[in-house]
Amino acid sequence: MSSGSLGRRLVACLLNVSEARRKDLVETVAKAALYNAEGVRREGTTVLNIFNDHDYNRSVITIVATIDSIREAILSACQEACGLIDMRTHTGVHPCMGAVDLVPIYPLGEEVGVEDCAKEARAVAQGLTETVPGTSAFLFGWADSPLQRGLARRRKDMGWFKKTPDLQEIRPDMGPQPQRRFGLTGVGASPYVMNCNVTIDTQDIAMGRSIATAIRESTDGGLPGVQVLALPHEGAVEIACNVESVKGNTPSHLSAGGPWPSFSIDGQPYCHAPASLITARVAELAGRQGVTTKGTALVGFTPRECRGLAELALSQGIAEFWKEQRRIRM
Repeated sequence: MSSGSLGRRLVACLLNVSEARRKDLVETVAKAALYNAEGVRREGTTVLNIFNDHDYNRSVITIVATIDSIREAILSACQEACGLIDMRTHTGVHPCMGAVDLVPIYPLGEEVGVEDCAKEARAVAQGLTETVPGTSAFLFGWADSPLQRGLARRRKDMGWFKKTPDLQEIRPDMGPQPQRRFGLTGVGASPYVMNCNVTIDTQDIAMGRSIATAIRESTDGGLPGVQVLALPHEGAVEIACNVESVKGNTPSHLSAGGPWPSFSIDGQPYCHAPASLITARVAELAGRQGVTTKGTALVGFTPRECRGLAELALSQGIAEFWKEQRRIRM
C-alpha cells in the first residue's frame, strides 16, 4: 500500500500517562504499542514522539496507526502502563487522575470518520476495564454517545481539576468505582488536539492564572478551542494550552494573521488556533504586567505534521520514530 493511500486510513492517539521521571518505563509503554508479547512488530503502527515533563511527571506518547490497528496498539500500551504505574505513589504539579490519564483518538485520514473513532474509543475503554481488573474509565467527545460532552466538561464532572479528588464520589462510565492504584482514565475521540505551552518569566501563579483566564475559550474575547491551565514549571509559570480543533473556517474576527491551519473530517472543515497567535496573546498580556515570555513548546505536532510524519515513518518501516525524529526533521 502506498504511503498516500495508507495515510487516508490513519488515526492518532496522544496517550497521556502519569509518569515522566522514569523514562525507561515510559519507553516500555510506547514499545508495547508497537510489538506484541512475542516481540513481533504490529503492522501499520508507529510511535512518532514521546514528550516527558519532569515537573508535571507526565508523558505524552504519540501513537499513529491505521484505523484497523489502532485499538490493539493503544490497549496494549494502556495495559503495560497500568502494570507499571501506581497512582498511590505519584507526585507532580499537573492535575491527573489515572495511571493512564487520557486516551484521545483523532482521525487523520479522509477515510476515517467520526463514528469510526468513537467506536474504537469505546472498545479501548471496554477492553481496558475488562482486561485490567480495577481500572475504570469515563468517555468524552464523540465516544460519549449521545451527549458528546467535551473533555473539559467531563473532567470537571469527574473532579479532575481538584487537588485531591474524592474517588468515592465518581461514577465512571465503565468499570468499578475508581481505585487509588489505577485512578480513572478518560477515553474519547474528537477532532485533533495539540498542546501549546508558553512559559512566562515569573513565579507569580496568580498572574499566570489571570492570563490563562483571558485566553481561555469560555472567556469573552478568548481563543476558540483553547483550554488553559497556569502551572508552576521549572522555576517559572507555564501557560499550558490544549488547542482543540473547531468546526468551520478561521473565525473572521481572528483572521488578521492569516487563515488558521485547517483540515476536514467527514467532508466538514475544521481549523485550530496557530501556536503563533497563542504565543503573541500570552506575550501581550504578560507584557502589560512587565513580564516577558521565555519560550513556547509544542507537545507533538499539528494535524498536518502528524499525518505527514506518520506516512514517512510507515513507508520506511520505522516503528520507533521518536528515536529518528531529530535526524529526519533537521
